[in-house]
Amino acid sequence: MGSLILCHKKRAKSPYEISRVHIKIYTIEELCYYICNNLYLIDHMIMNRRLCDWLQDELGLNGMAETLRKELDQNAPLSEFVLTILRGSVIYAPLEITRIQNLLEQLQNQKEVEKEKYKADTLLKAGEYADAILIYQSVINKEWDESVDRTFYGRIYGCLGTAYGCLFLYEEAAAMYREAYHICERPDMLKAYLYCCQRYLPEEEYVKMLSGNPIFLSVSSLVKEEIEKAKKEVDMDVKDSQLGIWKKEYRV
Repeated sequence: MGSLILCHKKRAKSPYEISRVHIKIYTIEELCYYICNNLYLIDHMIMNRRLCDWLQDELGLNGMAETLRKELDQNAPLSEFVLTILRGSVIYAPLEITRIQNLLEQLQNQKEVEKEKYKADTLLKAGEYADAILIYQSVINKEWDESVDRTFYGRIYGCLGTAYGCLFLYEEAAAMYREAYHICERPDMLKAYLYCCQRYLPEEEYVKMLSGNPIFLSVSSLVKEEIEKAKKEVDMDVKDSQLGIWKKEYRV
């Protein structure tokens, strides 16, 4: 039977703020959790002297703070900085530390453009659409890396379409999906493009856009069917939820 690990009792009065994702951290456990679940986002927001000062002043982790400052002075790699925090927290077992170390090594071996995409993907999943858009745009606006397949950039355009769509900016989303389809020629991107066009174009203009293009007409019909199906499923969920409330009231 394994021994229990006693978590640190110290809680910061003033949190460490990670502005990019609007997160406030109060304990070493919260910091480690954020790091382990956002390895693609770890950059100067974490690897800086402000964090060192916070660890010392707010959590009393003087030894860890001093070690991290030395690593900054020596321009140590990000992986070393992160592992110092995780090991010093004594929260993780050696096997878990090894797993995280392997992930960090994989990150180091990735191309810079891939790292940037993963950062943006993480922000997109977290609902930080505006920040994700900025990173995606910075990637496609730079000179494209010829060692990466063009479809990689097509997927970035697709992600931009998703981010704009989540902000209800359907015209901008349509432009991104159009470019994504032009590069990747994937049916799902064409469907997303037509859906966004349907959302922002007047009906007359949308019908005119479809006319004379059998592929657009066919895919548009599929989009319409999927929308109707999704509406029915949502209605059923609402009805089931209401039915549960009525059953509970009846039993009471």
